[in-house]
Amino acid sequence: MPVPLRASGAAVLLALGLPAGSATPPPPALALSACEIEHPLLHTVVAAECGVLTVAENPQRPGGRQIGLAVARVPAVSRRKQPDPLFVLAGGPGQAASEFYATVAGAFARIQRERDIVLLDQRGTGRSNRLGCVEGEELLYRAGQAEIAAATRRCLTELGARADLARYTTSVAVLDLERVREALGYPRINLYATSYGTRVAQHYLRRFPERVRSVILDGVVPAPLALGPEVALDAERSLLDILGRCAGEPPCRGRFGDPVEAYRSVRASLARHAVRVSVPDPSTGEPRRFDFTSEHLATVLRLASYSAEYAALLPLLLEEAASRADYAPLAAQFLLVERSYAGAVATGMHHSVVCAEDVPFYQLSASDRARLADTFLGTAQLDGLETVCRLWPRGAIDPDLHAPLESEVPALLLSGSDDPVTPPAFAALAARGFPNGLSIVLEGFGHGQLTAPCMDRVMAQFLARASVAGLDVGCTRAARPMPFFTSVNGPAP
Repeated sequence: MPVPLRASGAAVLLALGLPAGSATPPPPALALSACEIEHPLLHTVVAAECGVLTVAENPQRPGGRQIGLAVARVPAVSRRKQPDPLFVLAGGPGQAASEFYATVAGAFARIQRERDIVLLDQRGTGRSNRLGCVEGEELLYRAGQAEIAAATRRCLTELGARADLARYTTSVAVLDLERVREALGYPRINLYATSYGTRVAQHYLRRFPERVRSVILDGVVPAPLALGPEVALDAERSLLDILGRCAGEPPCRGRFGDPVEAYRSVRASLARHAVRVSVPDPSTGEPRRFDFTSEHLATVLRLASYSAEYAALLPLLLEEAASRADYAPLAAQFLLVERSYAGAVATGMHHSVVCAEDVPFYQLSASDRARLADTFLGTAQLDGLETVCRLWPRGAIDPDLHAPLESEVPALLLSGSDDPVTPPAFAALAARGFPNGLSIVLEGFGHGQLTAPCMDRVMAQFLARASVAGLDVGCTRAARPMPFFTSVNGPAP
């Protein structure tokens, strides 16, 4: 049976187990005051207006424990601003919208000229009762199952005292988003969402279609998809595409030949034994000595593939290890990417989402697992998630969370051809439900196109007209990723 596009207020309440006859009182107006949003590494500061909206942690118990939702508004520059703001939704799951925005604020400068930009730290992230644990998501890739289980129990003990971990799913988060819209008094809003945030955006659009003027989905997770089983295969495809692109460019091929050979050589060598390395710590400069393993390599390959800038280094790093047995450059890159991503995701919120919305829907055969085992990521992430989710409380989700979404709302869908986690095929699947949508694929780019050349202009034009008809996207076809480094000095002249 097709899922209705518009859910009544009663249907929303029933989906979350609320009695239809007990209307939730309207939220109070949200008071905002001057504040600053800081880059996580203190690189930049953005002037904004901030406030906190208090909501029930459990919508079924409005008189129970309350949590604060951190909201920030970056005001439009123009005094004659447009009435519909842009709400920015971050990825992860587990990344805070305010922290994400601080790292990419320049990409929204054109949009901010005419529109307010609103940032809601999704419940469980940032300053909205952040569910952070000592061990991060990277533990899933490098630890044994016993260690993961022990870390999960510690996390549950730490967070369980101040949070009902079953109440931090997408189905509840979209109700928070609607309460913030109401509290700020915007009749309609536009949405920009990246990665996991695209799931939130689509589900909000499903629940409150009349409130959305337009939507930009960047690194699309289609509504029907349970994210996880294909990640290792997509990461392997992305890496081989990156290395194949190097082999197809004369300067890169002249320097490295076919870098896939170096990749396979390094994988095989580390599978036999770890390599002792000593490299300066990127934060302190002090020597760091550790055994570089296949798991460290997998972290570098996975995270470097997210960004065209990091990917430009991969052939050089692999060649140094394969031809000279010098693993220090790879190890240094591991420390850099680990530092860049450390703490970016609230681990507990991540688990609350994936253990309710993804892992229960995995259906893997023995042959599927064999295919995954042949990749550089292997089955480590899936095995780790399954261990976590056997212990983690499973929250309720709306019955139609994974139903195909159909919407008349204008949509711009953005993908990178080398995206290791949300490949263009995902956007193509989601685009079937957007007859007024346009899907753009940037060749050679990775995960998230927000900062790609000219994308700020394309997004601003799209939001100005709320239509893809006649949208000029020619500049995106001319966009090129960073050239490959052929030495430590950079790309070939």
